Amino acid sequence: MESNVKKSVTELESVVIRFAGDSGDGMQLTGTQFTNSSAIAGNDISTFPDFPAEIRAPQGTLPGVSGFQLCFGSNQILTPGDTPDVLVAMNPAAFKVNISELKNGGIVIANTNTFTPQNLKKAGYTSDPLEDKAFSQKFKIIKIKITDLTLEVLKDNPLKTSEKTLCKNFFALGVTYWLYNRDMDYTLGWIKRKFAKKTDVIDANSRALKAGYYFAETSELMPTHFHVSPVTTMEPGVYRKISGNEALSFGIITFAKTSNIEVVYASYPITPATDILAYLSSNKHFGIKTLQAEDEIAAIGMALGASFAGNLGITATSGPGMCLKAEMMGLAVITELPLIVINVQRGGPSTGLPTKTEQADLLQVLFGRNGESPVPILAARSPSDCFETFIDCASIAFKYNTPVVMLSDGYIANGTEPWKIPAIDDLPSSHITYADKNVEYVPYQRDPHTLARRLAIPGTPGQEHRIGGLEKNETGGVSYDPENHEKMVCLRAGKVAGIARDFKPTEINGSDHGKILVIGWGGTYGAITTAVNRLQKQGHAVSSLHLRYLNPLPLDLHQIIKNFEKVLIPEINLGQLTMLIRAKYLIDAECFSKVQGRPFAIQEIETKIRTYL
Repeated sequence: MESNVKKSVTELESVVIRFAGDSGDGMQLTGTQFTNSSAIAGNDISTFPDFPAEIRAPQGTLPGVSGFQLCFGSNQILTPGDTPDVLVAMNPAAFKVNISELKNGGIVIANTNTFTPQNLKKAGYTSDPLEDKAFSQKFKIIKIKITDLTLEVLKDNPLKTSEKTLCKNFFALGVTYWLYNRDMDYTLGWIKRKFAKKTDVIDANSRALKAGYYFAETSELMPTHFHVSPVTTMEPGVYRKISGNEALSFGIITFAKTSNIEVVYASYPITPATDILAYLSSNKHFGIKTLQAEDEIAAIGMALGASFAGNLGITATSGPGMCLKAEMMGLAVITELPLIVINVQRGGPSTGLPTKTEQADLLQVLFGRNGESPVPILAARSPSDCFETFIDCASIAFKYNTPVVMLSDGYIANGTEPWKIPAIDDLPSSHITYADKNVEYVPYQRDPHTLARRLAIPGTPGQEHRIGGLEKNETGGVSYDPENHEKMVCLRAGKVAGIARDFKPTEINGSDHGKILVIGWGGTYGAITTAVNRLQKQGHAVSSLHLRYLNPLPLDLHQIIKNFEKVLIPEINLGQLTMLIRAKYLIDAECFSKVQGRPFAIQEIETKIRTYL
């Protein structure tokens, strides 16, 4: 789609865009469409949706601002970017919340129709910031009457004015499509599919998108647009854009299809884990049984009951829900049943920051149960990694007959990135075996290598047995014998510790010895890896590793740590993994903490590392 207006084109390696507006302005939809178009164009991508905590904050206020940031590029992209190159601000509140993070020389695309005295006052402004020289000298501010232009192009559409106004996000999207040389065809097709039975809505949104594109193309406000070439370093294959919660759901479905086990997913809705239940419920044709419980305790009880009956029980929650599940997790430990408990971490304590990210539940899932009740703990490092991490969790749960905790977080769960779709034949199959019906069944008789007890499905003739919360002896009888209790405690602990024998050698990003080793876990992967890669290119002796296995820790981790002068551990908490590393290996590891409900910026980690170089 071209016009006779000739403008310069600038080639860029990567771009960071942030769309921001009221929670009803469609910023998540706008950002998602730009992301999808960039993925189809062959760019690597990473996104970070930023939701307001309030369901519907007063319109035009600072707490009601909804944002969506994405980074797309022609090289490997591991984070949504530190600071935006472009800010699309749909109202003064969105401008105020986000302008401090825009790069010097960055572009602001502002909907001037919303910069009214009333809205300026709601945002805490006494005058229009778009007219402030302090801003206009620092940024390129492009003022567009987006609402008026949208209504003008839709004046003959039969929709109500209020409905036409809702199309302004597509006008803004069209402007950015032209600015970054994106094709409109995917989004136009999506509009037709989404509103297949609403021809007036299809017409309105399609026209608004095209109007924004052609306005940018013909307007003198934008003498330059930009081009980002497709990435050339990705492995060949079929890719799709995927979020962490989607990838986790795919992992659950895949495990169900590649094993001989029925899967029962029971949970109670809680942000940001709810999407897993919603996604699995809409894919029941894959044989996943989903249950929405009345509370967190009931949810894990249903999941554990499913595991007792010979299925794989799965439940998911966020921080506050993990507290409620603690007692039933202890029951899963002492009964030694396979169970997956997913914790999509969020800001705490208590209700805390429900829509913001944090990774402060490590000590809770490690120690937050009564008695000696060790469980394996695995953490995903990125949205797409949730797929592999879940399958790893399920394999451990059945090999060792133990509950397993999988940690994700709000940043991973809602963020997106490209995912290479694996061939089903390349995935590990898990054929679960139960106790031999022809051999006398002893409930707590163990495999000598794994220390896992043998499972029997209730109701199997000749394999009647008793399990429960009271301590048992090997035959399944209740035992209050002190020596037996210590023996059983040590067997359960030894079983979990022995899982580390299955781990592959820990991968190190860089040399296996040097000045500084940066250790991360969870959603810090992208920022740590990018920062370390930059410093390595500058010749610095910096390496990094990222831990999937947090309990037990890898057997080779101690030796790796000993090969470096300094260990730095960036965490979105006050130093929980750092505390564990210090205690276990007696080294002076240093924590780099950030607890702001937001992920680390690359520059923050790079700057911190430089203080030791």
